[in-house]
Amino acid sequence: MSFFRQLLILIVVVALGAGGYYAWQHYAPAGEPAGTPGTGTGPAGSAPPVRIVTVAPATLVDSIEAVGTTRARQSVEIVPLANGTLVEIGFAPGARIAAGAVLARLDDDIERADLREAEAKAVEADRALERSRALRSKNTVSDATLEQLVAAAAVAEAELERARRRLADRAVLAPFDGTVGLKRVDIGARVTSTTVLTTLDDLGQVEIEFAVPEIFFGRVGADHRVIADAAAFPDRVFAGAITSIDSRVDAASRAFKVRATLPNDDAALPAGMFMHIRVVLAERQALTVPEAAIFVEGTNSFVFTIADGKAMKRPVVTGTRRPGIVEIVEGLVAGDVIVSSGLQRVRDGAPVRILGDKPAAAA
Repeated sequence: MSFFRQLLILIVVVALGAGGYYAWQHYAPAGEPAGTPGTGTGPAGSAPPVRIVTVAPATLVDSIEAVGTTRARQSVEIVPLANGTLVEIGFAPGARIAAGAVLARLDDDIERADLREAEAKAVEADRALERSRALRSKNTVSDATLEQLVAAAAVAEAELERARRRLADRAVLAPFDGTVGLKRVDIGARVTSTTVLTTLDDLGQVEIEFAVPEIFFGRVGADHRVIADAAAFPDRVFAGAITSIDSRVDAASRAFKVRATLPNDDAALPAGMFMHIRVVLAERQALTVPEAAIFVEGTNSFVFTIADGKAMKRPVVTGTRRPGIVEIVEGLVAGDVIVSSGLQRVRDGAPVRILGDKPAAAA
C-alpha cells in the first residue's frame, strides 16, 4: 500500500473521530459528563432506579467534644486519729456505708482506764466544791479557797472531756455516706495517724474534669448540658451539667478547665474512669438531607428533586454537616422529595424509577 493511500486512511479516521466527539459534545442529551450525577448511562428511554427521601426538619445540636476522667464528689483516705493496734475492721471492700458507721477500732484498754480515772477526779472535785460552797455560806471558808476549788473542778471536767475524746478516737468513723475501697491493713497491725486503712468515695454523683479550647471560653456556661459515654458501657449515655469553669486559660495548651457533674445513683461509674464528653452549646431546628443526596460541581452544591416522576436538578446552599446528614440553608423546603441514592445514572429532566413504597423522611 502506497504512502499516500495510508495517509488518506489516517486522515479519514481522524476526521470521523473528531466528528463523533463534536456530535457527542453538542448533540448529546443535556446533563453531565459520563460517570457523574446527571448523566444517564443506560440506553435511551430507560429510567434509572433511585431511592428518595422527604425533606423534613430535624434537631441539630451544636456541641464541643472532649475527654475527661471521673472523680468522686467527695473522696478521702481513711486514717486513724491515734496510734495503736487494730483490733476490729467493720467494713467489706466495695460496700456502701452511712456517715458515722464504724470502719475500724483500735485497742482502747488504757483509754478506758484513763476515762474512769478522769471521771473519779471530776466527781471528787465537784463534791469538794459543793462542800466548800456550803461552808462558805457559814463563813467557814474563805473566798480564795472557794475560787481554788472552782478552778480545780473546771480542770477535772476538762481532763474528763480529753479522756472521752481519746477513747472516741480509738474508733474510726465514716465522715460521709459513700463506698469503701480495699483494705490496706489487717487486724493486729500496728497503725499510726498516717496509716491509710482504706478509701471512701461518695459516688452518688461523679465529677468529670476536662479541657476546652480557649475559643469557646465565652460560650460555655454552667447551664449547659453534658452528655458522656464510656467504653465500659457502649449502650449507655450519662447526662449531666457543667457545675464550674476555671477562671484561667492555660498558657501552654490554650485551653481552660471545666467540671461537670453526672448523676450516678446506681454507682455504675467508678472514680478514675475515662469518658468521652459532648457539651451541648445549642439546639436548633433545621432542614437536613442525607449526605449522599448532595453532589458538587465546582463550588456549587446540587440535589435532584422529584416531580411527576422526573428528576429535576436544583441548586442548594448547605450549612452544618453531621455524620451522614447535611443542613440545607437555601434551595429546599419541608416536604420536598429528593433522590437519596442512585444519582450516578440520573440526569436533569429525565424520568426515574422509584424504589420502595414511599419516601422516607430525612433524619
